[in-house]
Amino acid sequence: MDISKKDWKLFRERLADWQEKYMEGLIKEYINFLNDDTKPASEKLWGLEKRIKEDKHHPGVIMEMRKSEAIWDIVRLMRLKVITYDDLSEFSGELQQEVKRIIEMSR
Repeated sequence: MDISKKDWKLFRERLADWQEKYMEGLIKEYINFLNDDTKPASEKLWGLEKRIKEDKHHPGVIMEMRKSEAIWDIVRLMRLKVITYDDLSEFSGELQQEVKRIIEMSR
């Protein structure tokens, strides 16, 4: 399925908000990790550095956008729990159905 112009525009508008929300969750995880008094400072520092290095490549942080890949990107964001079906409520019914179909096929 090719994404409609309206859905493509909405996807581009929403992606930054979705990523910002995801990164807010990461920051909370980092804070909890750093507040763990059972770990030495060195373990916290190097653990945080490793985690940030991995997280900065996650689609919830950065994503190359292509119209031809938009539906697959949405499916990937859902599988990675960056977004939910509720986040797709303003998208077309066709897009929502296609995303559900793809996700259900892979179960």
